[in-house]
Amino acid sequence: MENSEQLTSEQPLRIDIVSDVVCPWCVVGYRQLAAALEQTNTDHVIHWHPFELNPNMPSEGQNMREHIMEKYGSSKAESDASRTRIAEAGSEVGFEFNFNDDLRMHNTFNLHQLLHWAEQQGRMHELKQALFIAHFTDNRNLSDIRVLADIAAEIGLDGKEVLTVLEDQRFANDVREVEQHWQRQGIQSVPAIIFNEQHLVSGAQGVDNYVNILEQLANMKE
Repeated sequence: MENSEQLTSEQPLRIDIVSDVVCPWCVVGYRQLAAALEQTNTDHVIHWHPFELNPNMPSEGQNMREHIMEKYGSSKAESDASRTRIAEAGSEVGFEFNFNDDLRMHNTFNLHQLLHWAEQQGRMHELKQALFIAHFTDNRNLSDIRVLADIAAEIGLDGKEVLTVLEDQRFANDVREVEQHWQRQGIQSVPAIIFNEQHLVSGAQGVDNYVNILEQLANMKE
């Protein structure tokens, strides 16, 4: 593309993504953005940040369909239609959603602590993707810290250390502080994507729209 040279000639584009692992549109939005970044050959650095869709969710989680119907007052037909839209959007960007009646919604505070720990080892991005797949594609029980340890170990992290990190909750305060920071910035829904710490884009915008956004950002550097 005509902007490709410019997009790679200066400082990498900083991209902050505020999201939750159990947010399907966070997966779709990120995949759309990733495709646009590749198309435009944009040099970038991604920083993931925590957001809890359901901070009051019990530790054992809840059936996802029941949760959505209770939270939004949705009927089964509306829930099915939403799942179809999400699955189709995921398919367009190479992500497989396997929705079924046993899929559960989870309290994600432990997940964000685990991601915080992984960031210290330069593996946060990789673990985030693994958790998306574990939840939405493989339907694994993310409420079980032993499952989280297994997922971490599968990408080469220390599963035993995961158990220790989550049992002693050593990063609980750190994660709370980051969550509160983004709340103070007015982030109330996700995905929230901030470019160069100035330009906020909310929701899954589609690959073409993200391409346009990246090109506009590149033109602003001229």
